[in-house]
Amino acid sequence: MFEAGAGVCAITPEVTEGPFYFDPKLERADITEGKKGIALNVRLQIVDAACRPLPGARVDIWHCDAQGAYSGYPGQGDGQDIDTSGQSFLRGWQRTDESGIASFATIYPGWYRGRTTHIHFKIFPDDRSVMTGQMFFPDSLSEQIFATVAPYKDRPGKRDTSNARDGIKRQAGLLSQAALREMADAFQALMVVAVKAG
Repeated sequence: MFEAGAGVCAITPEVTEGPFYFDPKLERADITEGKKGIALNVRLQIVDAACRPLPGARVDIWHCDAQGAYSGYPGQGDGQDIDTSGQSFLRGWQRTDESGIASFATIYPGWYRGRTTHIHFKIFPDDRSVMTGQMFFPDSLSEQIFATVAPYKDRPGKRDTSNARDGIKRQAGLLSQAALREMADAFQALMVVAVKAG
């Protein structure tokens, strides 16, 4: 059973993990840690090259907050003066269920200079393999949220990189675009990630 509208089954292109990955040993479904923003439920369905769901795969996700900062690092923000060392918000990992699905409660990610809006993920289908990717969002929705919803709209400056101008998004291609549903109390972002197991 595949998530309807969540993408086709083809090996998902790998892209860079970026500078903000660390292994926080945080096995949890809710990664918000009180961060304010639009509620987002991220559902990643992990399948193998033959489109069979992979139960028990480890899925890590991490992303920036509404102001564009990641947890765990100094020297962030437009002025490179934000230090989140020792913090672990908007990070976590889970194992996939029998349908190959890992689900996370989080917030819609913000933006930072030089990148479009995205969520990072790493998939460990087994002890010998890892696949690194990113999930992207429609520019129109991001622009609407960033212009009208606090705390996104409270940030000075304008987002400088759209999906079309982001080199990593172009490399990742159409398969990396999240399928979004608007639910009563949150958005739901769905994506099928096909991986090569070791």
